[in-house]
Amino acid sequence: MSTTAAKQPTKHIDELHFEHRVWLNNLKFCKEEITIFEHRLEELVQRNTGKELLAELEHFQNQYIREKEVIDELRHDIKQHENFLEKESVEKPVAIDHRAFGDHAELRDRMETFERLYDELKQEFRRWLVKVM
Repeated sequence: MSTTAAKQPTKHIDELHFEHRVWLNNLKFCKEEITIFEHRLEELVQRNTGKELLAELEHFQNQYIREKEVIDELRHDIKQHENFLEKESVEKPVAIDHRAFGDHAELRDRMETFERLYDELKQEFRRWLVKVM
């Protein structure tokens, strides 16, 4: 009986680059959206001084700070992978469009997790806004 190692999935450079661009654009949008949400929190702070409301506001402020940190970490890692692909294309340009690279599945998983959690936070924030308005 023989054992075979699982082959790592591969992708072409243009597929990886496309995914990077989509992810970076999505992260940029999320960061801009967070700025809008933070401005909304500032408006609410000016109108309300109740301790319970302020605690809830602080919860969202902290969440948005953390989300921006995660965005920055993801952007950094995506750009690092882009730099690797660029270096490969410069150092080994022959048939670069036809070479297969290791899939960036771990990065994709992180992006999917971020997007899911960010969407849940937005939904939570919207429900909270309806409750306090």
